[in-house]
Amino acid sequence: MEQGGSLGGTSGKNSSASTTLHNQKTGNNGGEKKPISKILEVNRQQIMDNFKDCYDFVFLPWRYGPELGNEAFSVYFDTLIEDNKINYMKSSLQDLVSHEIGQGTEVTPEIFMRFFEKHGVSSQTAMLIDDFDTAVVNLLNGNLVIFIDGWDKVLSFQAIGVQTRQITEPVNEAVVYGPRESSVENLKKNIGLIRIRIKSPRFKLESLLGGGESQTEVVYGYIDGCVNPETLAEFKRRIGTVKDKEILEVAYVEELIEDSTYSPFPQFRYTERPDVVAAALIDGKIVVLCQGSGMMMLCPGLFIELLQSSEDYYQRSIIASLTRILRLMAVIIALTLPSIYIALTTYHPELIPSVLLLAIVDAREGIPFPAFFEALIMEFFFELLREAGVRLPRPVGSAVSIVGALVIGEAAIAAGIASPIMVVLVALTGIASFTVPQYNAAIAFRLLRFPLMVIAALLGGFGLLFGLLFILLHLVTLRSLGQPYLAPVAPLRPRQLLDVLIRAPIKHLLRSPRNRHMHMPVTRKKG
Repeated sequence: MEQGGSLGGTSGKNSSASTTLHNQKTGNNGGEKKPISKILEVNRQQIMDNFKDCYDFVFLPWRYGPELGNEAFSVYFDTLIEDNKINYMKSSLQDLVSHEIGQGTEVTPEIFMRFFEKHGVSSQTAMLIDDFDTAVVNLLNGNLVIFIDGWDKVLSFQAIGVQTRQITEPVNEAVVYGPRESSVENLKKNIGLIRIRIKSPRFKLESLLGGGESQTEVVYGYIDGCVNPETLAEFKRRIGTVKDKEILEVAYVEELIEDSTYSPFPQFRYTERPDVVAAALIDGKIVVLCQGSGMMMLCPGLFIELLQSSEDYYQRSIIASLTRILRLMAVIIALTLPSIYIALTTYHPELIPSVLLLAIVDAREGIPFPAFFEALIMEFFFELLREAGVRLPRPVGSAVSIVGALVIGEAAIAAGIASPIMVVLVALTGIASFTVPQYNAAIAFRLLRFPLMVIAALLGGFGLLFGLLFILLHLVTLRSLGQPYLAPVAPLRPRQLLDVLIRAPIKHLLRSPRNRHMHMPVTRKKG
């Protein structure tokens, strides 16, 4: 096959991968198919109109057959395709024509079409497409697309070559024991990391495309027989709305399918650890992944799971149980410590031991603000420093947050703006919030701390108890894909309490996953 220009193409995961040639039956977004014209000039004009003013779009015409009288052209984006795959495709098709079909000068369009339609390709991964919209989608996904004069179908070869982050240790879920692989922004790599751990034909994966301009591929997976059928049906009903929405990240999917958008508590949990996903799938969860997203979403997500870490299952039972109890105490401190201080010092000083009360009064001598404003100012500056530490470059961020906290704390005490005990309380509150494994759950506790401080300043201990009761009532009524958010505590499921506050030995936890979901009815949100 002689060409008037370089013919680009693709290889699979390696050069010896066998070619799969199949028909793409549906058009983009499930609409009516726009047929491909047999007239090459019509196809060329449509392609050029679609990608006008795209500087990275490459159009390569070439000829083949007797006296090079037959025309064709290849199109691709050079920013999406790997260069060595373009050269490989050129030599691959030349070898294909000369060895499997015939000499390039002897090939006719009829021979060419019959060869590909009869699944004759044996050297590369390929697709045979019969509608224009699907050809455009394949082109935008990093494929090389070939149009041939006189043929109402096109060839599409996978040739994606965009560089992505390599698999490294998890950034947000570091552990002492356990696997150290992290998900990346490549959808196929993430699925492979899960598939290598779940070697079962019951592990099902289904995909759909988001709408709008991004056309992001969304994939969700589950283990058939482990997942609750009613939960899966409810999930599929909600995920169907994603097809019409612009999806850029897996967090977009969360807001589209969650039960309560305005709740501060996350109803799904995120992870970048494939081992956590594998364990959750066996436990009956559904995983959601997006192309371009480095996080994987697990649903439904329950409150108790937000306080659990993957390392709990890699430690000895007694160590993991003590760590969980410590983590729960830290959550209580992070949520209520400033409010308790405000309520006691403002309304209930008689509840404070005399020696401690005298120390507090002595420390607060000369402070111009009441306890509430003092706590509010210090909490505000602490959150400001924490946010600055997150947004700054990593080598600088940690130093700024630590040095800033020390300097501001000492300066506030020296200036008489805050008392030493308030600085200690704010520091303890911040440290306690860092023990929550899920970052979005820690944000919820940080957010709720401020209204609790306000109500404690207004109503004292009674107001604090009222605020905590309100939070508890909200948690009891909250649902995640129809599942009670506080399960298995409310409603009480005694068999599952072995993995809540304590982590029982593994031999007591390894049982049929199907039994875990036999009595878990789905409650649909009214309206």
